[in-house]
Amino acid sequence: MTAKNDLYQRYMRAFQDSTEHTSNCESCQNSKPCKAGAPLHERLARLQDAYNNALRHRR
Repeated sequence: MTAKNDLYQRYMRAFQDSTEHTSNCESCQNSKPCKAGAPLHERLARLQDAYNNALRHRR
């Protein structure tokens, strides 16, 4: 597996984890991340930034 594919898979997993948590957490749905949700959303944001940066540098 290439580093790009690994990054994409980690990004998609973080998206899935964040989305699943938010669908069951009223606090996170109201833009007030709970103690359990905050790390999930932060991880998603970090991986999204990393993936977008990797795409920009490919060009």
